[in-house]
Amino acid sequence: MSDSMSEYLSQDMQCEGLLECMHGLKELDKEVFLELTDAEEPLTVDDIAEAVDRERSTAYRSVQRLLQSGFIQKEQVNYEQGGYYHVYRPTDPDRIADDMQRLLNDWYAKMGQLITQFRDQYEERAVSEN
Repeated sequence: MSDSMSEYLSQDMQCEGLLECMHGLKELDKEVFLELTDAEEPLTVDDIAEAVDRERSTAYRSVQRLLQSGFIQKEQVNYEQGGYYHVYRPTDPDRIADDMQRLLNDWYAKMGQLITQFRDQYEERAVSEN
């Protein structure tokens, strides 16, 4: 994160900003996620690429980032004559929100530890200087 925490907190943030803030996802990833949430049925990578007007390989990389972060799920669809293809759909919003809450709680605990270490380190220096 290039901005300081205070600068980041003062920004007017939309809920989609959580994709970037908490998972480092890109603008394209947000577009793909919104396309999937607006779709009435799961989409293939080709459908996604067409919807966001990008090359298939670019759309595929975005789908992989969303899969890795847990924002979408992959399903296999089998052809009757053999073979298969994959479709993608958004993960349940409650599950995503719960995962983000856990991540935030872990971050908060880690920051609390670092602040305590900072306080201890500089209190020792202040005492030794006096």
